Formats: sequence, structure tokens, C-alpha cells
Amino acid sequence: HFDPFEGLVPGFSANSLGLFSGPYLTKVELQLSCKGIPDRDSLCKPDPCLVLAMQSCGQWMEVDRTEVIPSCGNPNFSKVFTLDFYFEERQRLRFELLDIYSGGLNGMKHEAFLGFVECNLGQIISQRKLSKALLKPGGTVGKSIITIAAEELTGNDDHIELSFSARKLDDKDFFTKSDPFLEIYRLNEDATMQLVYRTETVKNNLNPVWKRFKVSLNSLCAGDHERKLQCTIWDWDSNGKHDYIGEFETTFKEMRGAIEGRQVVQWLCINSKYKAKKKNYKNSGIVILNRCKVIKMHSFLDYIMGGCQIQFTVAIDFTASNGDPRNSCSLHYIHPFQPNEYLKALVAIGEICQDYDSDKMFPAFGFGAQVPPDYKISHDFAVNFNEENPECVGIQGVVEAYQACLPKLQLYGPTNIAPIIQKVACSASQEVHTKEAMQYFILLILTDGVITDMADTREAIVQASHLPMSIIIVGIGNADFSDMQMLDGGEGILCSTRGEPVLRDIVQFVPFRNFKNASPAALAKSVLAEVPNQVVEYYNNKGIKPKMPNPPPA
Repeated sequence: HFDPFEGLVPGFSANSLGLFSGPYLTKVELQLSCKGIPDRDSLCKPDPCLVLAMQSCGQWMEVDRTEVIPSCGNPNFSKVFTLDFYFEERQRLRFELLDIYSGGLNGMKHEAFLGFVECNLGQIISQRKLSKALLKPGGTVGKSIITIAAEELTGNDDHIELSFSARKLDDKDFFTKSDPFLEIYRLNEDATMQLVYRTETVKNNLNPVWKRFKVSLNSLCAGDHERKLQCTIWDWDSNGKHDYIGEFETTFKEMRGAIEGRQVVQWLCINSKYKAKKKNYKNSGIVILNRCKVIKMHSFLDYIMGGCQIQFTVAIDFTASNGDPRNSCSLHYIHPFQPNEYLKALVAIGEICQDYDSDKMFPAFGFGAQVPPDYKISHDFAVNFNEENPECVGIQGVVEAYQACLPKLQLYGPTNIAPIIQKVACSASQEVHTKEAMQYFILLILTDGVITDMADTREAIVQASHLPMSIIIVGIGNADFSDMQMLDGGEGILCSTRGEPVLRDIVQFVPFRNFKNASPAALAKSVLAEVPNQVVEYYNNKGIKPKMPNPPPA
């Protein structure tokens, strides 16, 4: 294993910085329920909603909230919270219980704060199910109980698209017809039932057709196709005391029969009380599964293990604002014992990316300099001065080409990065028509100042957002980079000057100075964290499957 820091700084290596020991990350789903929420008054039950907040820099920030369940003191929320779990971090969570109701002549929404619970995500995961009494405003312990159940998301992220309808449901209302809705529960290993999905209510209809919906296979049955599912149909009432129509049991294995219309899948809706009391009772209606479709959601590792290569390209700012490389104050100064910020950022990020590129050949470009032999200004020249083959052997080769070119350049300007984005986008565009995920491009831009071709850069990024490509921009030095936040969506969705928005967020920008007191690994973790999601988003949205790996040799 070669070390790109070797020979640059004694005792200073990528391994010593821990660049090869990435954090363990998995996703968990949190399912929530409450019991014993007091009535709003003698006539009204609460309309509860739970808000999830996470602690950041000492402040609580709202992350998500559940649906509002009308007139219910013991809600079982359908909304699932999905969180990243980092073993090495203390992740503080706060759950706030609100009563959200309409009031006054104008019907405005009001939020009454009923209480809260604080805990660590690790506590929930270690116990799998955590029940705690809510603290009321003022900090006193209330009688309401919140239960949080945690489940790790498995590698199977497939989603299931389902569509149900029913015929001849029992009429539970006197003057109108029933207002049916359907709830799907799954049987947990501890014999409890967990709500998976609640449909909308179809008003005044004994033959409802519910809207098509999607759930993850993990949520539906935890990947177990034979896990018992209980489906219950209710007649909705405004007071929250919904009338029971009936239920049936099934499994995902049985539901799969409806895939591509292979067979009609339907169930009798049975009311057990009616069945026990009425001799001639047949059923309380028929429920039909009109559609069952498996939507394959490939993961980042599906694509990488399938043979998709990460094509890493670096572009380095050689404008005059960096200072004369021969001067120790220059951002490009080559210190005999301490790599400059350009080298630190390049090695920290490149070392991780190179593991996903089999040939370890990396194109390296410069911009903003006058280039030999005629010393014309260029914004996309090869750092090795070989325009026919700008690739360097490994990250160490990029480092050596960078150091070798410095004495031969005349640093100049301006700071234009659109040409280099367009150059890499040209290579990425060759992948658009492939049916398998072959190559995904990452462009690392290292720059010491605010770019001067912002309009052209915005246009280039918008066009690149349609391609298998991500852009990482690291600000070197102490310049004011506030305008750069626009490029990574920090000020809303990035649009071209023509008003065309990015198809997806592909840019990450960070100033290197934010990580001066941290290891280069912290910088790499920050800017590369979104790349797996960007890869998955591009290929899944395009419907592009992972390339199948070659079979192992016999």
C-alpha cells in the first residue's frame, strides 16, 4: 500500500491520520406511539403530532414531524423517522408532543405544547423499544407515555407499490354510507402489531378505491415475505371513535401474486363479532389488491460492487492571488516538512476516491495560469503538460506533477472554473446512454478565491446535474467565500441565469480553514458524505441497473 504523504513530511502519512478507518454508518427507522394523552377539554380529544428535533451546536433543530391524528388520546403514528446512526457520536434526540387544532372564527391552526422526551439515539437502539413518560411544560413528569421502537434498515431498500380497493363494505352510518380507510399492520417478533401504512379516507362510499402508495419492503415485512400482515378497515368518524368494519390477514408472499396481473388477489373482510353472533354471516365486504409492484432500489454498494468505477479528476487554482510559490507566504509554497493546504486537501479526498478506481489513473488540470511554451492564459491545462494524456499515476503522481509544474507556470488569472466543469462533463456525457452503471465522475476543484465566471459556472453545474457527476469545491486560504455557498444550494436551489434549476444537488463546497484544527480525514468525511447518495440518486432516477460483476475465476 503506497502512501502519497511519504517523502513529503517525515512521520506524516495518510495512515497516521486515520484516513482509511471511515466511520461505521447505518440507517435506522423509528416508529412512534403515545398513550394517555389528556383530553383538550371535557368535549374535545387532542389532535396529537410528534416533532423530532436533533441537537446541533447546542441548539435543538426540528428534523421531521409525524402526521396529525384527529381526536385520539392513544395515537399510533404511521409516519416513520429515518435517521443515520453513527456509533462514534452521541446523537441527542428530542420528541415534542403537540396538540394541533383549528380554532377561532378564521379557523387558524394552533399548536399546544403538551410535553417532551429527550434521549440518545444509542439508548433507543440498544433497547430496541424505549418507553418514557413525557415531561410537561415546567419539567414535571406527566402521565402520557411515548414509545419509540427502533429498527435497523437492512441492505434491502426495495419499495413496494400497492393499490387496494373494496366492494360491498358494511354500512356503519345511519344517514350516509361508510367513510372507509384501510390500515396495514405487521406482526413483530415480540407478538406486537406495528402500523405500516394508513390510507386516506374515502367519504360516503361502500366500494372505495384507495390511492396508490409506496412502502419499503423493510417497513412492510422486515424483508420476511411470509411475515403475517393484518389489514383492518374502519369507518372514519370525526370524533376519533372510528367504527370497526372488519379485517383480514395476508403476507407479502401472497400479495406478490398480483404482480403484473398474474392472478386476482382478494380477501374476505371479516368482522369476528358478527361472524360469532350471526348464523348467516358471510363477510363484511371484499378487498382487492389491484396492483403490487416491486421497485428495485439499488444501493451505493450495489453499483460499486457491480463494477461501477469512480473517475476522480482534480483541478487546481494557479491564479496570482495565491502568491509567488517561491515565497513562504504563498498558498503554493512547497515546504520541506509540511504540505500546503492544496496538498492536504488533494491527498485527503483523493486517497479515498482512488480505492474505487481500478486503474488508479487520475486526470489533473490547472486553471488561471500562463502556460509554457507560449505562456497563454489557460483555464483547463494538463498539470503534467501532456494535453493528450493528462492522467497521473495514483494520487502520488498528481502530487508530483503539481510540484513539478509550479516553477514552470506564470500565475495569473482570472478565476474561471466553468471550462474545467465543462471538460469533465464532456467525458461524463458519454455515459448517459449506457444501460449499466459503468463510470461516475467526481471533480475536485481547489481554489483560493471567489470565482469570476459565476454565470457560466451556474450554467455548467445545471447541465452537469443531468450527468453521472459530482463536484467538490474546497476553498483554500482566507478569502471571503460567502458567494460560493450559492453553488451547493446553501441559498436555495441553484438555477442558471436562464432560470433553469439543477436536476439534483451535485455540488459540495467547504472552506479548508474550517478544518485547520482537525485531521484531513474530517475534511474528506465532510465533502464526500453526500457522494453515495448522489450516485444512487442519479442511477435510480435514470432506471440504470448496476453492472453485473464478472464471475469469479474457476
